[in-house]
Amino acid sequence: MKIAIVGLGKMGAQIARKLHEGGHTVVVYNRSKESIDEMKKLGLAPAYERREVVDFFGKEKVIIWLMIPAEVVDQELEIWLKLIPQRSILIDGGNSDFRLTQKRAKLVSKNGSILMDVGTSGGIWGYQNGFSMMVGGNKETFKIIEPILQTISLPEGAFFLFGGSGAGHFVKMTHNAIEYGMMQSLAEGYRLLKEGPYKNIDLYSAGEVWQHHSVITSWLNELSRDALKENSELKGIEGMVAESGEARWALEVARDFKIETPAIQSAFTVRLDSQKGKVNFATKLLSAMRHAFGGHSISPKASYGAGKINKTK
Repeated sequence: MKIAIVGLGKMGAQIARKLHEGGHTVVVYNRSKESIDEMKKLGLAPAYERREVVDFFGKEKVIIWLMIPAEVVDQELEIWLKLIPQRSILIDGGNSDFRLTQKRAKLVSKNGSILMDVGTSGGIWGYQNGFSMMVGGNKETFKIIEPILQTISLPEGAFFLFGGSGAGHFVKMTHNAIEYGMMQSLAEGYRLLKEGPYKNIDLYSAGEVWQHHSVITSWLNELSRDALKENSELKGIEGMVAESGEARWALEVARDFKIETPAIQSAFTVRLDSQKGKVNFATKLLSAMRHAFGGHSISPKASYGAGKINKTK
């Protein structure tokens, strides 16, 4: 299938490359010319202007996957709706607020096209492991883009249509809120081992034992274990942990529906407090985890091997 990938950040570039290597015809556009040039070297079609993206499809259906920050989606949609022909398909693969996605879908529909939401998880390891995708939108369009999702999910990812417009972003929002709580619990546990009554407990070895079919065996524990093996004192990590919006939105929805979410609320508060200077071993480990799975900034002083993309399949 022909598809355009707009946004060549940490995940967008991997999605574009994965589709290209999976036999799809891919055109890429990004604000940074250098990123487009890198994809061109790998054999993907470059588009240095938005109009080139639309022209690339000729008479075929225009399918554009937007992998861009949530705060610029409205601006980008306004531009693309002036360029694309009717019956085009726009896909928002980022972490947008599902409530805004519902409004945007109506706007796109009024302009004669369709907006699908595909909440995408997998971090910087999605190229290697496959992405997990939570989809919202109509069934007919889902069937059209299903071959794209199938390729991106390989070898061990997954995808599912959860409902109408916004449902995909809603499930992804909930996923990320759960992620906050799981990460916080692990970080606090490792801090308890480090600062509790028994001194000099080998944190890596504890994580290694836990990772062998214990109840808390998980990818997040694996990343924590590996971070502690490489830097047992987490030196050079400031411990300020960002919040990207999803847990905040989840808490808003929970309040609206009178659903108690104390674990998510607590984890969210810890991140806000860290940004005010309240940091400790646990927040440093949170930062290390985020770097390991998503390539998020950790500190100019710290250097980790995690997050590198395997250049060969």
